[in-house]
Amino acid sequence: QVQLRESGGGLVQAGESLRLSCTASEHTGSNYAMGWFRQAPGKEREFVASISWPGANTYYGRSVKGRFTVSRDNTKNSVYVQMNDLKPEDTAVYYCAAAQSGTYYARGLEDFASWGQGTQVTVSS
Repeated sequence: QVQLRESGGGLVQAGESLRLSCTASEHTGSNYAMGWFRQAPGKEREFVASISWPGANTYYGRSVKGRFTVSRDNTKNSVYVQMNDLKPEDTAVYYCAAAQSGTYYARGLEDFASWGQGTQVTVSS
């Protein structure tokens, strides 16, 4: 299985920016989509963004579209999400996810097989 680790979370004020990083340590290959989900208190896990293998296509959840940008660096086995104009409603634990090997496109929970432990993002008003 792919092991994922997120970093870059923290406490910011509304309107500020943050970039999250996720590095994968895979054993079976790297030809898979990667993405980000988040879970806020009292809410279900929500799709944030994903990027296809090898990186030509990106997808975003409606609540972050236009503010967040997902990217990947395959030479580093990493995926990133640049989060701009953060709002208090963006407060959540953010999880990095990787699809199964050979799954080039992914947006749903069912498409992802590996998950990081999560990193907390808190946006104050």
